[in-house]
Amino acid sequence: MAMETQTPETIVPPTTIPPLLTPYKMGAFELEHRVVLAPLTRQRSYGNVPQPHGAVYYAQRATRGGLLITEATGVSDTAQGYTDTPGVWTPDQVAAWRPIVDAVHAKGAVFFCQLWHVGRVSTTALQPGGAAPISSTDRAVAPQLSFDGHLEKFSPPRRLEAREIPAIVDDFRRAARNALLAGFDGVEVHGANGYLIEQFLKDSANDRDDEYGGSLENRCRFALEVVRAVAGEVGPGRVGVRLSPFTDYMDCHDSDPEALAGYLVRSLSDVGVLYCHMIEPRMAIVDGRRQIPHRLRPFREAFRGTFIAAGGYDRAEGDKVVEEGYTDLVAYGRLFLANPDLPRRFRLPDAPLNKYDRTTFYTSDPVIGYTDYPFLADADADK
Repeated sequence: MAMETQTPETIVPPTTIPPLLTPYKMGAFELEHRVVLAPLTRQRSYGNVPQPHGAVYYAQRATRGGLLITEATGVSDTAQGYTDTPGVWTPDQVAAWRPIVDAVHAKGAVFFCQLWHVGRVSTTALQPGGAAPISSTDRAVAPQLSFDGHLEKFSPPRRLEAREIPAIVDDFRRAARNALLAGFDGVEVHGANGYLIEQFLKDSANDRDDEYGGSLENRCRFALEVVRAVAGEVGPGRVGVRLSPFTDYMDCHDSDPEALAGYLVRSLSDVGVLYCHMIEPRMAIVDGRRQIPHRLRPFREAFRGTFIAAGGYDRAEGDKVVEEGYTDLVAYGRLFLANPDLPRRFRLPDAPLNKYDRTTFYTSDPVIGYTDYPFLADADADK
């Protein structure tokens, strides 16, 4: 009797999902991928009020289950250091944010508002009544060379008295409440990049000799008072914090960034905040190539919530750090700015990336360099 032969079935290899495109549960939020829109100052909120074109910009970058973080948003009229940056301290600002938040939610994304106070990174021209900017110190920021080659100058600040600090903490608390009234899913406290909170944190800028200066614990007091107040207002499960312990921006650096970051992330874990968003040190030159230093692991291991890494990542490096457990999510700034469909491009291995135009980062145009970057199909059509 002849034996039957069986034609082998065609074996289809399983589709490999890039680590960045795998789902993740962030507290109560179900994310469908790990590509985060980093907070990016855009200066298109005329008179510090969000504009309708903001809804186009953010909705372009929203995907189902994606996490977006707004540009830095002022908590009070003393918080401003740049023209046309948004705020969330007035009813008009809250009302203007609502349609922007609605447009993002209509795409199924999660939207957090970054709360900001610039401190001494300001001028009297931007302060109410022409007053001096407030800070941890009365020392001014040295003039800074901007990306387009002109010299930015800042006004000498006024050192906050200890009795005034609770009112600034309360500004953050009220701004967090307003953000949720505008419909945001949560808030991110901006404790990075040389602004007010970091002016208290880092010993190059904090020269105080009271309970807010000197020791590591004292220098962290203001930051933690802000975070606790915000968490008490909206719940810790709706609060993230951004830190940049290794940066030297706006004359703000620390003599022991590892100790500073370690103390902060342990304290933030104790508060129970949802996530810690930390910026990598500046890229190093290794064997002739620019490489990310990858020095955040100790803080990722010390923090009990979701960890977000930022700072120069591309797709390959993002996949690598997620796969290795170095971070849970990766925040992208310039790449996401120039590629509104960045998660889709990352899903397609050979998809090209638009190049960003640095000269349009901070212009006031509501379209150019803002909502006119092409989507993938548009880019393909232009070839």
